Amino acid sequence: MFKTLRNAWRIPELRRKMLITLAILFLYRVGCYIPVPFVELSGMADYVNNSNPLLSLLNMISGGAIEKFTLFALGISPYITASIIMQLLTVAIPKLGRMAKEDEDGRQKINKITRYATIGLALVESVGFIFTLQSAEVLPTLNWFTFSTIAVAITGGCCLVMWMGEKITQKGVGNGISLMIFISIVARMPTYGASLYNTWNSRNNLWMLVIIAIFFLLMVGVITFVDLGQRRITVNYAKQQRGRKLYGGQTTHLPIKVNSASVLPIIFSMSFLMVPRLIAGYFNEASGFAQFVNRWLVGGWVYITLYCLLIFGFTFFYNSITVDPKDIAQNLQQNGGFIQGIRPGKTTSDYIARVTNRLTFFCAIFLVAVAAIPLAFQGAGDTTMAQVFQASSILIMVSVALETSRQLESQMLVRNYRGFLG
Repeated sequence: MFKTLRNAWRIPELRRKMLITLAILFLYRVGCYIPVPFVELSGMADYVNNSNPLLSLLNMISGGAIEKFTLFALGISPYITASIIMQLLTVAIPKLGRMAKEDEDGRQKINKITRYATIGLALVESVGFIFTLQSAEVLPTLNWFTFSTIAVAITGGCCLVMWMGEKITQKGVGNGISLMIFISIVARMPTYGASLYNTWNSRNNLWMLVIIAIFFLLMVGVITFVDLGQRRITVNYAKQQRGRKLYGGQTTHLPIKVNSASVLPIIFSMSFLMVPRLIAGYFNEASGFAQFVNRWLVGGWVYITLYCLLIFGFTFFYNSITVDPKDIAQNLQQNGGFIQGIRPGKTTSDYIARVTNRLTFFCAIFLVAVAAIPLAFQGAGDTTMAQVFQASSILIMVSVALETSRQLESQMLVRNYRGFLG
């Protein structure tokens, strides 16, 4: 990757895009330190990092903006939620599905709807965020003017982050939203490193830091290996004569990613399990519902079992809506393609579905194993280690770094072709 960055920096056009990307990311990080007006926090960092797993994850994705309660406290999470909802709706509603597949105008309409949905979700999340902090007695009771000002400020900050991310995508390098999440997670790593150093230095056991670093690099390497993994199905194209020319007769591959769901099943599962805790926050602690949630859904073997089962189920669910074997088989048949030894049509669709299900099963087991590592540290009472080895953050960092590197390589390849053609 470093070689790709060095080669891209030598090209003036790509260097300009990289500078634009770095400038917007710098402004984004500056915004993560601008405080929201009328707020004086006490115990916010402790509540976010130790008492609320979902807020701890969102705090990592926002680069620590939540624990500081800054203008970019919501980060880009409402946009991610709106994008996922729209992706699910394109599968559930045929009209939206045709709009997303047809042309550029249809995709622009989908993006416009996503932006409006982001604003609505940001407003709802900001209000819920303030209510949650008040119920936890982190924030004092606010009057309507102060409450509205804080909610509007946080919502406006989310809209600004969304605009900055789209500008990176249009005029910079890589996906702007993904890069913002990436830089936020990387920005938290020095804090975790310093905390680990202070912990093991006080115990006079600095060799443990070496073991932790080796284990972290090993985990990153395994995740990278799985993320790059593909199952390539050989596809042959029959020869077709059109006029006086003969087309086809080629052999290519149909690549199917091993980890096509990426980090989404883990985020879905964590969010799903946080819903009862958020609801219980509005009840008296002595109520039966609150006691049930605090006993069974806050750590313990029941929480871990449900968490793993939800990751497993959401992995199959997400792959079922993103990979359509019937559509792939139909496209192959229309273009004269076939899999060796497999009949076109339904037989091809069943074969692709069988291969996809096997890969999804492996992907689900892999995600459960990776997600169980921070839970083990959290069960041992080491919250810093649990945050360092947070599966979602490492998966995001690896996937974004690989995707940005691939985009840089493709842009350099296009430029070389242009130079060759003159």
